[in-house]
This record gives sequence, C-alpha cells and structure tokens, in this order.
Amino acid sequence: MAGNRFRYGQWRGGPDPLAPPYDVRGAVDAVGAEVLAGGSLREALRDLLRRGPHGRGGLDDLAARARRLRREALRRGDLDGAVTRARALLDQALAAERDELRGRDGDAARFAEAVLDNLPRSTARAVAELAGYGWASDEARRTYQRILDGLRDDVLGQRFAGLRDAVRASADPAAQRRLAEMMRDLNDLLARHARSEDTTDAFAEFMRRHGEFFPEQPADVDELVDVLARRSAAGERLLRSLSDRQREELAGLMRQSLGDRLAGELAALDANLRALRPDLHGGRGERVRGDRPLGYGEAAGALGEIAELDELLDQLDQEHPGATLDDVDVDAVARTLGRDAADDVRRLRELERELRRQGWVSRDADGLTLSPKALRRLGGTALRRVFADLTAGPRGQHDLRSAGAAGEVSGGSRPWEYGDEQPLDVVRTLTRAVRRAGTGVPVQLAVEDFEVVETERRASAAVALCVDLSYSMISQGRWGPMKQTALALAHLMATRFPQDALQIVGFGREALPLNQQELAAVEPDMQQGTNLQHALRLAGRHLRRHPGAEPVVLVVTDGEPTAHLDPDGGEAVFHWPPLPETIGATVREVDRLTRYGATLNLFMLGDDPGLRRFVDAVARRSKGRMFTPDLEDLGEYVVSDYLRARQPRRR
Repeated sequence: MAGNRFRYGQWRGGPDPLAPPYDVRGAVDAVGAEVLAGGSLREALRDLLRRGPHGRGGLDDLAARARRLRREALRRGDLDGAVTRARALLDQALAAERDELRGRDGDAARFAEAVLDNLPRSTARAVAELAGYGWASDEARRTYQRILDGLRDDVLGQRFAGLRDAVRASADPAAQRRLAEMMRDLNDLLARHARSEDTTDAFAEFMRRHGEFFPEQPADVDELVDVLARRSAAGERLLRSLSDRQREELAGLMRQSLGDRLAGELAALDANLRALRPDLHGGRGERVRGDRPLGYGEAAGALGEIAELDELLDQLDQEHPGATLDDVDVDAVARTLGRDAADDVRRLRELERELRRQGWVSRDADGLTLSPKALRRLGGTALRRVFADLTAGPRGQHDLRSAGAAGEVSGGSRPWEYGDEQPLDVVRTLTRAVRRAGTGVPVQLAVEDFEVVETERRASAAVALCVDLSYSMISQGRWGPMKQTALALAHLMATRFPQDALQIVGFGREALPLNQQELAAVEPDMQQGTNLQHALRLAGRHLRRHPGAEPVVLVVTDGEPTAHLDPDGGEAVFHWPPLPETIGATVREVDRLTRYGATLNLFMLGDDPGLRRFVDAVARRSKGRMFTPDLEDLGEYVVSDYLRARQPRRR
C-alpha cells in the first residue's frame, strides 16, 4: 500500500526465529568434550538428548514438567466426592420428605417416617431401598433423582465424551434405549475385532450411526479402543484408589443410577476393553488428596491423567533396551504438557535423525554410539588440544631416567649438532681433537671435535600404546587425559603417518586390544588388578605382525603390576602386594620386547613409590625412558615422544 514505511533492525524478541533448531556439529562436539573429559560415551550421547540442544528442551525438562503435573493431580481433591455428594443430596431429600410428612396426619405418613428412620447407614443401600419409595414431597423426589441422574451422567460422560451434553436426557427411557443400543453395537464391534475379523465396513457403519458420541473421530477400531480403554482403566483405577467401604458405596450407587440394562452393557464393554488392552488395566491405586470433593468424572479424569503421565514418564526415561525417541507419543505429550513440549520432542527426534543421516552416530543393540566420522572429529579435537600445548612454548623437561639409542647403527658418524641424542663416537671424537691440537696430553676437546654415531630410521613404525583401564585411573581423575592422549595419537598417526601401525591395548585385570570406537566407549575395569604383563604380550604380537617397521611401545599407567596370566590355565591371577611371580612374568615380557629391538617408554601417573621403583627398573633394563608428566601434560609428552622417535636420522 502506497505510503507504508517499514524499518528493519536486529531481532530483539527472544531466540532468533530464523536460527536452525539444532546444531549437529555442535552437538557432536559437546559429546566429544564430555568423552575427552573422562565421561562415558553412551552417557554423553544420552545426556545430549536428556539436556537438549543448548541445554534446554531436553527429555529431562519434559520429565520434570510431567512430574510437576502429576504432583498437582495428586493434590486435586477427594476421590470420594461422588459418594460424599450423593450422601449430601440424600440428606437434603430426607430432610425435605420429613418436613412434608410432619404436616400430614394418618398412618401412611407415620409409616413413611418409620421407613425413613430405618434406612441403612450405607448411602448406596439407602438409595437402593428408596428406589420404590413413594415420595410425598416433590422437592425430595427431585433431589433424590439428582443423585441418580448426576452419577449416571458422570459415569457415562467420563466414558463417552460425546455424551457429556446428551446424557442429561438419559433419564428419558427413549434416551436410555438409544444409549444401550450404542453400547450393544460397540460391544459387538469390539468382539468381532477381538476375533481378528475384518471390521473396516462395520466400523464405518458404527460411526455413521453413533459418531456423535465420539467427538475424537477415531480413524479405525484401534484408535477407538485406545480412547475407550484409557477411560475404562481410569474408572477401574478410581475404584482401586478407594477404601473397601468407599469402593462398595460407589459401586452400589453406580449400579443403582445406571439401571440393569446400561450397567450390563457397560460391564461387557469393560470386559472387552480389558481383553483388548490388558496393558492399561493393571495399574495400581493412587493416594489423591485435596480439600475439594471430586465427582466421579473429575476423579476418574484425574487418575486417567496420572496414568497417562506415568506412561509418558516411562517413555521419556528411555531406560528400556532399544529405546528411541520414536517411542515417545507426541500426541500424548501435546495433550498433557502442551504444544511447545511436543515441539521440543519433534526437535529432539529431528536432531537424532539428522545425526544418523549425516553419519555422526549409529545405533546398535545398546543404543547410540559415535560413528567413525565422529571419532575422526573427536580425535582431531584431542590432537588440536595437544598441539596447542606443544606450540605454547616449553613446559619443562621430561623426567629422563634411562635412555637407549633409537634406530639402528649404520657404521658411520657425523659432526655433533645441538639437540642430537645419538651416542658419541669416542674414537673419532678423540681423533679429530688430536688432529686439530696435536698429540699433547691431556687432549684438549672443542665443540667442533665431537662426532656422534650415525643411525638409520626405518621408513615406518609399529606402535603399541598400552593404557591402564583400572578403576584407580578414573577415581584419581586420570581417565579423561588418558582417553584424550590415545585418541590424539591415533588421529595423528592416521592422518599424518598412515604408513605407521598403531595398536591401542587397554589393561586392567586382563588386557584387550581396542580400536578408536571401543576406546571412546570403554569403561573402567571395576575388578582389581593391573596386568601389564598381558598388555606387553599383546603389544609384542602387534609388533611382530609388522616386522619391517620400527617397534615402539608406550605404556601409560598409575599402578605397579598386580596381576599376570597363569601360564597353565591362562587365567588372570591377582594379588596385592604384587607377587614375585607377577613381577617376574612382567619382566620376561619386557625382555622379549627388548630382544626384539623395541623402544619401551613408560609414562608414570601419580607418585606411588612402588610404581616408581618398578618403572625405573624397567626403563633401565630395556634402555627406554621413564616420564612422570602432570595430567594436563600427558598428551603433550606422549605425542612429542612419538614424533621424536620417528624423526628421520641424518645420513
């Protein structure tokens, strides 16, 4: 329209309406951060859906809302309100009748007073005995009829939503015949459905004749059964929630108000629904409390709402095997928690599906797990953290206790340069000094005189990274740095040095080889035992599978060996303090690796004196290195040592 002017600016009304509902990569990174911090992979994936994207709208929020609504429903009122209301109306009717009888003379009036005086104390039985009573007071008759009509309207209105407006005419015999006919046709339809007959045409005919009683407009018999079975179960739950006396009173009043014909059809309907949906009819009673008396419909409605919330909480809990978000009934969420909660469930479903569609997660029998694509991203994140430390500047020296020469001696030598770690060639160093300064004694050495032994680096390396999986690793906060280190090294070797072969070996009471996916998901070994001997045996098998590669073994542990494999049965033997047999078996594996030419470097976490003595002895025996890094430096130490171990030697 001419003359209209519009101004555009930054959105200030809350969350950006054009922003995507979820960030898939951000979700993967959030899971990765939890795993690298030492958390469980499956718990991290589960928590992603429980917390929801950006920490809101997750399953935990929805479950909290459902629990709050359940508590409110439990405080809604007194379930015995239908009987209480009937008792109050009966007292009003009897008071009005007595007032009328007091103004009359004659034996008939006195006999009627005697009948009223001798009524049972039970409300239900009193109402039943007054069924044939000839009321003298029109007001009393109308009040008595309100007891029957009101409860009948409540019961039928609770079972059939479309009757809530129509049942007020149900006192009319024609209306009761119409209701009985509808329920008879309904029972016939359900009986045919229970026999697995084709009820498509019968259902269409039933809805054509009686559809006004079902405003829900069910699409088929199954939907009709679900609606009616839930309401039937709520009525049964109401009876189970009352005391024995209250239950007897209410059941008697219901029989009296419905009449034989309607009561019989309703009982048959409940039996059919119980057979078709037994899962809904086994609930327990509830202790609903409140000051306001609830009518039958209100009480059954409150208990039906509680039952639906219980079912929804079970779906949101996602604890049963194979649980997925597809198990959550979005329609039930919308009914009980509102449309915004249903939208949250749809967003979570879309996030889970998008994670699977884009290849970030996969689903197995135990639930969601990270895919190889996600593990590569996780390993890249771990490696970036390590390299961030490496490029931040020097962070102290390794604690070097014993160092052996890496590589193979080529027979040649070369001048020493700053940073060289090769052994000195003593003969050639002294020869250079004599040639320069003469044959006088003592020989005067200068920097340019030194020569080192030339070694050759093999083209590829076979690396076995043995990581401690014992419970002490997680109890002392070492689990996260260990995982981050192993994932970073695996990613580095896969991307930068694909010719190298890495085997990760986890060890607790026993050892086992792990791939990246298994490492990310591995949990601490809850059994006591640190079986380094088994880990070194598996490391040796890996090295021998790559005979042309340089053998390197890296061990990350926080405890001295306390378990070994029994040479007879192959079972793990644990004992604390360590047995001589355990130490001996472990040292024999160290010697086998040393004879094979493997470089054995050990990274000791913690300050246990026994571990320090053992690791120091192993490092000296194998001519390897021992490091004592801080936890935050573990990744830097391991990756740095690997890189230094495979730097090409000078020719």
